[in-house]
Amino acid sequence: MEYAPLTRYGLLSVTGADAREFLHAQLTSDIQSLAPDRAALAGWCSAKGRLLATFLVVPLADGFLLQLAKDLVPSVLKRLSMFVLRSKVKIEEAGGRQQFAVWGGAQGKIFSVAAAEAGLSVQFEDGRRLVISDRAPEGTRVDESRWALEEIRAGRPLITAATQDLFVPQMVNYEKLGALDFKKGCYPGQEVVARAQYRGEVKRRMVRLPVPAGAALAPGQAFEGGVVVDSAGGELLAVMPV
Repeated sequence: MEYAPLTRYGLLSVTGADAREFLHAQLTSDIQSLAPDRAALAGWCSAKGRLLATFLVVPLADGFLLQLAKDLVPSVLKRLSMFVLRSKVKIEEAGGRQQFAVWGGAQGKIFSVAAAEAGLSVQFEDGRRLVISDRAPEGTRVDESRWALEEIRAGRPLITAATQDLFVPQMVNYEKLGALDFKKGCYPGQEVVARAQYRGEVKRRMVRLPVPAGAALAPGQAFEGGVVVDSAGGELLAVMPV
């Protein structure tokens, strides 16, 4: 097997008796009915319907892990905690857990969750897995840019500090990725997001493009009338006019 430590991601843990209800009321996905053996993509929006973070939501026995861009962990932790109020919810950085990309081994359905390597694993495409554990897997270490490129090819955005509060979820194709539920009820920015959907107000969309020869493009950078979301391995995701 091959593996790579994933350094661009951080983790928050959301635990407590009201954790599921709390996240359901905050995120763009249906967390209320999320099965214990399934992970899900979700967004967290401002009141103006712009994405403050993109999450991979992973169920735990006592709550959930939220994978997000590492540079957003402090600000999202602080801001999300403001909404807890009297709910029985505890939000904290899951600093003791490491994240690894793993290629090879057993396969399953995409986003299925299973126990693995003194932790848990989430299945992705083509036999690759996200492993969350307190120690590195066995195998040959490779560069994590390989994982970033495969995420770009899968069309999954990662909102970072450079792109925070720029896009409504549809601009990064969240409804096509199953990360935007229009029937689940209210969440921050829900009215703006719904209006953009039903009134046809989404005039920019995320697309995958080659990086021009010799260019070095970073998230948040202007690109041919659009904005770069992610870049790796000579390919990029950018939100462009349509």
